[in-house]
Amino acid sequence: MSSTNADFEQFRVFLEKTCGILLGTNKQYLVSSRLNKLMEQQKIGSLGELVQRMQSPTRGSLREQVVDAMTTNETLWFRDAYPFEVMKSKVLPEAIKASPGQRLRIWSAACSSGQEPYSLAMTLDEFERSNPGQLRAGVQIIATDLSGSMLTACKSGEYDSLAMGRGLSPERLQRFFDPKPPGRWAVKPPIRSRVEFRSLNLLDSYAVLGKFDVVFCRNVLIYFSAEVKKDILTRIHATLKPGGYLFLGASEALNGLPHLYQMVQCSPGIIYQAK
Repeated sequence: MSSTNADFEQFRVFLEKTCGILLGTNKQYLVSSRLNKLMEQQKIGSLGELVQRMQSPTRGSLREQVVDAMTTNETLWFRDAYPFEVMKSKVLPEAIKASPGQRLRIWSAACSSGQEPYSLAMTLDEFERSNPGQLRAGVQIIATDLSGSMLTACKSGEYDSLAMGRGLSPERLQRFFDPKPPGRWAVKPPIRSRVEFRSLNLLDSYAVLGKFDVVFCRNVLIYFSAEVKKDILTRIHATLKPGGYLFLGASEALNGLPHLYQMVQCSPGIIYQAK
């Protein structure tokens, strides 16, 4: 791939405008490694030519493929562990008490390859086993992502053995998955049916999603500028019921917005409660 600094700058502007991701000026290698194959297939010689082609109204498919390549990240089952334990020990009991007889709603934003929302569905199953009848009003998990190809893979609920080895205990593997030869595993239907996958760009409106008791927006805000991050967190707050909880990634912090969120120490981990 032959590209100039001006080409790279043009691509950086395109990516931030399209999906909010702010690429560092030293990320040429990352862009090259993620887009080389696609550009070879499309016979595109430079980033400048790529941006030019994507600006054509008929090139929606190419734009989607480029955004897919730049935003797709592998995730883990039960990533960092503590959010899912906090859900069982604190958040679910509080939400049930605050909204007796009402269906609880959880949003997994930027769900990538689906491990997070399916981990949440398994967490709910484990909570129900320990607390029979507590979730009789039901729970809805909405999982969203920008990537069409990721959402298609998520809906299938099938994963290869490499993905299965990342964060999943043998007990959970046996309880929640069915083997699908050769070397693949499928999320069992009762768990898969708990999750509804939808396409959503975090730069767009969240109004169609409704209100939530809990929002997971983990390990995605690190890719945005401070201004975009603040905007997303403000709009997430509008989707949370009063007293609802926001979970961020272990390396992410909610700086500012004290009028919207209250920090809650969970030992381990920190979560944020909507004021």
